Amino acid sequence: MSKIPKVTEPLLRLPHVKTMGVIGDPGCEGLGTYNMKVYAGTLEKSAGDDITLIAGDLVPIGNKHYYEEISDLTEVIAHNDVYVLRGNHDTGAYTDYFGRKNYALLAEEFTVVVLDNAMRTFEEEGLELLAQVLSMDEVQRVIVAFHIPVPNHYIRNSVSGEEFERLRKVYAPWKEKVKYFLCGHVHSRFEDVVDGIPTICTGGGGALIEDVSEDIRACDVEHHLVHFFMQDGELRYAFENLSENGYDRERKNSLLKENLEKTVAGELMAHLKYLTFADRARRRGMEKVASLFEALASSEYHHARNFYSVIESPAPFGESVKTFIPGEEFEYQRVYKMLEEYAGEMESPLAQQAFSGAAAAEKVHAGLLKEAMSMEEFDRGTVYVCPICGYVMAGDQIPERCPVCGGPRRQYEAYGPSNPPVFS
Repeated sequence: MSKIPKVTEPLLRLPHVKTMGVIGDPGCEGLGTYNMKVYAGTLEKSAGDDITLIAGDLVPIGNKHYYEEISDLTEVIAHNDVYVLRGNHDTGAYTDYFGRKNYALLAEEFTVVVLDNAMRTFEEEGLELLAQVLSMDEVQRVIVAFHIPVPNHYIRNSVSGEEFERLRKVYAPWKEKVKYFLCGHVHSRFEDVVDGIPTICTGGGGALIEDVSEDIRACDVEHHLVHFFMQDGELRYAFENLSENGYDRERKNSLLKENLEKTVAGELMAHLKYLTFADRARRRGMEKVASLFEALASSEYHHARNFYSVIESPAPFGESVKTFIPGEEFEYQRVYKMLEEYAGEMESPLAQQAFSGAAAAEKVHAGLLKEAMSMEEFDRGTVYVCPICGYVMAGDQIPERCPVCGGPRRQYEAYGPSNPPVFS
């Protein structure tokens, strides 16, 4: 039986449903592996609820290919029924896959009225349905769910005041029954009160988190989902932050994990080979060939990142920087030092030189990472990298020549607010 029921009737009675998980905006930025890893994690977290609702933007654009891809992934990972609310990216064949755009879920002790406002207007069909549901004596606790927020205190990216007034006129006679407005669209989260009704915005189910305002910054918001449940006779909700380490199905398969690791190494080796050849071609004046190989190198890097994201087991963002320090220290204190000495004993001067230069750079890496542990206080400006040996330099006094290999300052790569790395 499908995990994504196609809604064909305006009223669906779900008498045994007592809880609901809500996932916002999983696919509007594309169905890349990283985004889908977050979405997969939210689906698994939402498995503890009786049903799941996607608060819009399941796909980047509504053609058959994307709908089938997201549907197939959902069917494999979901543990409960997943209902869908139409977002502004859910165009085209939406109804072919998910059915009605306006419908109501009548659970055991609460009701969810799903309204389509993907085009920034509420459809008359949806408003008529809302009035019908609110007028029902059995309905006492209602979540009115739609994709694009109504006017609020945080963002201007909302439906117009006139459009909200159309909605307000419909629910006004039964306003006491409307317990929450629920929306997505914004790749973050916030809570507000609109017309006296608690309003929840959630967009943390896959898309990269964005700044909303000076008060709601991307660095302060994690990927998340929302749980609705009854407690002490009241309909309540709670956000649950998602660890980027939450989904681990592939990591548990030792053979698959091993092959993914080998694939990452292979893709990165191809990335390096293409970049190296691009540099050689550019030095010989073959700009078009160089550009081709730089593009291929970028493609291989992104392949490697996708494979790596499947098996990555990161710490929470705020704690991540310190996890990189031990590896840097171990490399320059132990590994590279030992290999440099061995290369010298074997009369292999080029390997000896490479290990020596790398060790010097890793020591600087460790120092900079220690400074960056307090991310909010980290104030280094531009960081320079010698492209010849990889030595890293930061601070006010940058030498004219690399202190490790002697490479000229004019060739240094600059990384700062206005000089983002090419493959970040």
